[in-house]
Amino acid sequence: MERRNMNIIRKVLIQFGVICLLVAAAANTGYAQIFTDVKSDSKLNEELTVLNNLGGVIQSPNGTFRADDPITRYEVAEFIVRTLQIDLEMSAIPSYLDIPAEDPRMPVIATITELGMMTGYEGKFIPDAKLTRAQAVKILAPAFHLSGQTTIPYSDITKNHSAATAIEALVANKIVFPAKNEKFNPSDMMTRGNFISYLARIVEPSLRPTEPEQPVFQSCVKEEAKKRYVVDVAVTNLWNKPNQARAVDYPSTKNPVEMQKWISSLSLSQKKWLVGRTDTQALYGDEVTLLETKGKWQRIAAKDQYVPYLKAGYPGWVPQSHVVATNKNYDDCAIAIVTVDKTNLLEKDAKTKYLQISYATILPVIDETAKYYYVETPGDGVKLLKKSAAKSHTSYSEVPKPTATTIINEAKRYLDLPYLWAGTSSWGYDCSGILYAVFRTHGIMIPRDSFYQATGGKAIAKKNLKAGDLVFFAYNGDKGKVYHVGLYIGDGKMLHAPHYASKVKIESMNNGVYKKNYSGARRYL
Repeated sequence: MERRNMNIIRKVLIQFGVICLLVAAAANTGYAQIFTDVKSDSKLNEELTVLNNLGGVIQSPNGTFRADDPITRYEVAEFIVRTLQIDLEMSAIPSYLDIPAEDPRMPVIATITELGMMTGYEGKFIPDAKLTRAQAVKILAPAFHLSGQTTIPYSDITKNHSAATAIEALVANKIVFPAKNEKFNPSDMMTRGNFISYLARIVEPSLRPTEPEQPVFQSCVKEEAKKRYVVDVAVTNLWNKPNQARAVDYPSTKNPVEMQKWISSLSLSQKKWLVGRTDTQALYGDEVTLLETKGKWQRIAAKDQYVPYLKAGYPGWVPQSHVVATNKNYDDCAIAIVTVDKTNLLEKDAKTKYLQISYATILPVIDETAKYYYVETPGDGVKLLKKSAAKSHTSYSEVPKPTATTIINEAKRYLDLPYLWAGTSSWGYDCSGILYAVFRTHGIMIPRDSFYQATGGKAIAKKNLKAGDLVFFAYNGDKGKVYHVGLYIGDGKMLHAPHYASKVKIESMNNGVYKKNYSGARRYL
């Protein structure tokens, strides 16, 4: 048996040398799309093509590769054995309790076992078990006899770590090229895409990176069966009925939206028309509940906007393209809250603009460098957010509570910003929207509408008003429904967004209609 194993191993080494030569000779060619979910011009498609040419990956132009899925023990075994082009009929059948001899996976499992590259646990192979990143590289590096000594740059890998030797070999052979302060995240699941990248770089040296890559971000992410729905545009209007949008509203209903173009194009009469037709807005990354679908429109509920009549949140209709479904759960991730008027998310190169987002946008943080947060987008992976444009917190509940001065100064930044009915973004606010946004940015989720804001917090008598309190106004000399809210700043003055034909301004609350309709005050600080 020892002689047989030596012959097989010798054959593996010979084949590996031939493979490298064949692959190198085939390098620098064009690449067709191998799988529908891997773009033809992507690095991963190039790597898959190399392995497809070796038989390590089977091309499926109409199928998916599922690059982000965790890799299983059997998948690792199959990718390695088929890439090495080993004769699967030569190996003795092992006696695993969970894999019968007639199982179609047995030839691969028998081969990987006989080569000593993988073994079982307590008599079982456990083919469907998912591998951590540490477990996967501990199989991969020895399988291809990778070795080498170098400094391990990963901050979370010590010399005594069980995977240190394997990771050191990957670094020494430039299979991986860690960025500064990058973590290896050894306990995270190894994805199919990452494993394939490492495998392809081993057999084809020209694929090996020559500069730091985008770090692997999986540490705080959880995959779950339940779908979550997230806003996938900078800001979306929630309409009270579907299909109400006019031609002039198109910049706000397409994806990506062009909010400044839309607002700048509206006449006063066109702005007034929105009253009673749009109810609120939701920002990029906001989680929503999907209530129903009608044609190209979906009725959603904005989770973080309280209304007493619907537990799911503030309801309204949005274009279907404005919401994306995901199975990723980021509840364990830190968050970044945008604190500037607007900012651009950037691509990996830190130069190319991806999307402009609003003040008060909240996104999950996957990692960070000295200048950037790596934030997860709703539907397009990780992007860069300048640290100068946002503040990070371990969770929303840990956001430090603001002082009245902070709230007032934040709101003053939007003085002279034109009013927008139902607005909650820095492209335009209504009276309650500006207060909702400012408080939200500082860790306090007050209700969205003025008449609900008037029921929360602590009731304050007019004689006891303090700067930072919210002041309310009701129709018919305080006998009707609350219709307006302002931020009290002291000396009988308030900051507010009065109406569709006005701008955010500061004025006395003790004159004219405001004196007549004063309805009370609430303190949220």
